[in-house]
Amino acid sequence: MSRPVLQVVVASTRPGRRGIAVGGWIQRMAEQHGGFDVALVDLAEQHLPILDEPNHPRLGQYVHQHTKDWSATVSLADAFLFVTPEYNHSYPGALKNALDYLSAEWADKAAGIVSYGGVSAGLRAATALKPVLAALRMIPVVEAVSIPFFAQFLTDDDEFVPNTELEAGAKAMLDELLRLSGALRSLRTAA
Repeated sequence: MSRPVLQVVVASTRPGRRGIAVGGWIQRMAEQHGGFDVALVDLAEQHLPILDEPNHPRLGQYVHQHTKDWSATVSLADAFLFVTPEYNHSYPGALKNALDYLSAEWADKAAGIVSYGGVSAGLRAATALKPVLAALRMIPVVEAVSIPFFAQFLTDDDEFVPNTELEAGAKAMLDELLRLSGALRSLRTAA
């Protein structure tokens, strides 16, 4: 059986964002973990307009090419790592929009959250995101990475350099994502 596909989804799309550095770090951690085939999915490169499909996503009757392309991308994954900043006590609208475009493509897949921010470490964004993931029938893992004052981990070249605790948290989250991915794959196959 092939390794599960883990998509690292970078949620921030604004110019000057730092989430791509955090996403690059967790992508490298996931690749070093060895349990997954890893792909970085940058929402800034998806160019999804505000949800513009005339049919409910649960029907899968997409009329726009950008939706069909997004569906094909998400369908490839067995698990997700959402890398999200905290904007006004929640996660970015671009992530909510990307989630809302699809339905069945998300179902029965494990999800981890890497949140970052100031003193809150993005925890309010992670807390707001979990019920949405659950409503889409994803299984959010308990293990997570929450990065407080994340700018302290950025070099002058915008490379993210974590401390030992963040690396340990990432490993625990990846282990749990791998454990659940196998069980959920068999559930999706049975369906």
